[in-house]
Amino acid sequence: MSGAPEDLAERPVHGVRGEPFRRLLTTWTATSVADGVRAAALPLYAAVSTRDPVSVSAVAAAEVVPWLLIALPAGALVDRMRCRGTLVAAHSFRAVVTLLLVWFVHSGQTGTFVLLGCAFLLSSAETFADSATQSLLVSAAGERELERANGRFVGAETIGVEIAGPLAAAGLFAWRPELCFAVTALAFGFAAVWILRVSPEVEPVRAAERRSMAGEIRQGAVFVLSSPGLRAVVGTVGLVALLTSAVNAIAVLFVLESLGLAPSTVPTLLVCTAAGTLVASRTTAGLSTRFGGAPVMTGALLVLAGGVAALELVRLPGAAWGAYFLMGFGAGTWNVLSSANRQRLTPGPMMGRVTSAYRVFAWGLMPLGAAAAGPLAEVTSPATVIVVAALSIAVVAGFCAPVLRRSLP
Repeated sequence: MSGAPEDLAERPVHGVRGEPFRRLLTTWTATSVADGVRAAALPLYAAVSTRDPVSVSAVAAAEVVPWLLIALPAGALVDRMRCRGTLVAAHSFRAVVTLLLVWFVHSGQTGTFVLLGCAFLLSSAETFADSATQSLLVSAAGERELERANGRFVGAETIGVEIAGPLAAAGLFAWRPELCFAVTALAFGFAAVWILRVSPEVEPVRAAERRSMAGEIRQGAVFVLSSPGLRAVVGTVGLVALLTSAVNAIAVLFVLESLGLAPSTVPTLLVCTAAGTLVASRTTAGLSTRFGGAPVMTGALLVLAGGVAALELVRLPGAAWGAYFLMGFGAGTWNVLSSANRQRLTPGPMMGRVTSAYRVFAWGLMPLGAAAAGPLAEVTSPATVIVVAALSIAVVAGFCAPVLRRSLP
């Protein structure tokens, strides 16, 4: 009996206050800043070094393509491996690739193919890291605190990818472009070391229970589509992503031409979006506890629709900044709760496959929305595209509300 208190004290504490979650959140924050620097610096360097629109768009595409080509097999492989080891390998690989990019940039040997290869490899490794992180998040936070844990993650990602990363990239790029990638490599290297002490580990799928790779990928996709809760969430996300990508594609042109804003003010609109998301990351767990997850998710979509509509319908000073804040708050609230419910509905051994399948289904329509926005705005007007998108998001919210109430825990 005398040894019981010591044994109890040595057990890892679960929840957002526990050491495992804090270490995982620190790792996520570091890599989010690294991703923010890379997302800003790599296309910019491609533009400056090549002066070729085709090369710039190809590099941008190379950063997205792995989420469609690599994510599904990556999720299946993550379920077969130790998540902590997967993260160490993924972050170490990204550190090495960005160090090579530092050397190429410093020596002046960066061509289009080098930039394409680095962009593709970095995003490919990110698909492994994302799936493994989702599994460790559930085990470190515990099921009862998933909303709070995902709020912390959304907040850290917003600060890193949308605020700190781009600001750091702007300063470093003006000094020496290769420093952007050196800082990125340092952050990935730190993450690879820091993650080593995250526990508890998630048990991989046993060899006796494994299927073929194609069979396991299919199993993850079928689980997403056959689970009423996941099907409702991913269907809603897919439709809303289609509509918001259309808005994002023409919103800058709209605020410049129709609202008469100066080009220098456009970055401040994006900061307002990030601010709305940050507020959502801190308040969503409390709102869900008080009002229930499904009603808050429906309300988040209506707030998002209201923010989109306000861009066109409210012609008052400062309205555009308020509209972007509302869009960030609505999207952030939805992301926190949809992530928590996806994790809660997914068996632990399938987290990697379900996460990757969810990403593909949810994001697969985004290129279509972005591609369709321009021609539709040309035939009608940018304002028409924005208003139709806002109304469509509100209709989606109305249709999904009863489904979410029935199918979510």
